[in-house]
Amino acid sequence: MQSYLILSEEVRAARLAATPVVALESTIISHGMPYPQNVQTARELEQIIRDGGAVPATIAVMDGKIHIGLSDEELELLGQSPDAMKVSRRDLAYALSNGKLGATTVAATMICAALAGIEVFVTGGIGGVHRGAETSFDISADLQELARTSVAVVCAGAKSILDIGLTLEYLETYGVPVVSVGQRTFPAFFTTDSGFNADFQLDTAEQQAEFIHTKWNLGLAGGVVIANPVPVEAAMPKEEIETITRQALAQASDLGISGKAITPFLLGQIKHLTGGRSLETNIALVKNNAVVGTQLALALHHLRKRAV
Repeated sequence: MQSYLILSEEVRAARLAATPVVALESTIISHGMPYPQNVQTARELEQIIRDGGAVPATIAVMDGKIHIGLSDEELELLGQSPDAMKVSRRDLAYALSNGKLGATTVAATMICAALAGIEVFVTGGIGGVHRGAETSFDISADLQELARTSVAVVCAGAKSILDIGLTLEYLETYGVPVVSVGQRTFPAFFTTDSGFNADFQLDTAEQQAEFIHTKWNLGLAGGVVIANPVPVEAAMPKEEIETITRQALAQASDLGISGKAITPFLLGQIKHLTGGRSLETNIALVKNNAVVGTQLALALHHLRKRAV
């Protein structure tokens, strides 16, 4: 499996120096934000992680290899390419074997991070059970990946376009712990409160690291959701985002948009309907997640050192 991995010089140096590494997905660059905000945000996220004492590893598929850490030129390529595949578990082997340019989703980034020995991954929000899934069966592969791949995913909860109640039920069924930071309730991406509680509240990186370390030491494989709410000053009103989401969902239905295309379409429509405010919220929450994820990676690193 290692033959498929290419580590950037920065990540390789981090390995030699035993410095913690934090994974970042690349669909936020190719499918989550418009250019140039996507590339600018990607660089800012990486710098936040460096400033916190860890090393960033943005993950993507290029030229038949999984790149763990991207150069500035590679970030630009992803940010400007209209043909970058949205790569999940199903697509990973195809993208590699056919030399495709691919941006990794939460699920694929977890797989690649685990292959590279990275334990902490920062994203915006996880996928989940889509509204109307009782007829469409549209359930994100992120949830199955969380059940099987041992990576801690720091996010601002599940995207508010989803059925969050069913998403949490699905995670419970498959034994995936959902941990909230700073509050008992589970956040909903653009808003701080989904109306549902997380399984546990662990506010410090040290508490989170102890929990994750214990879980994996017990042989309980699978991921952990670290749900970190969007900063209050950047959050959108819950009622407003719900109304706009319903409007965007109706538009998607009228246009027959479904599957992989649905999430980028809905986020794009929400951005349009909020006059760009949702993009500002998206950038603020993922930066906040980068801070929390870096702290968690450092806490896990120190815990491992003490345990030796």
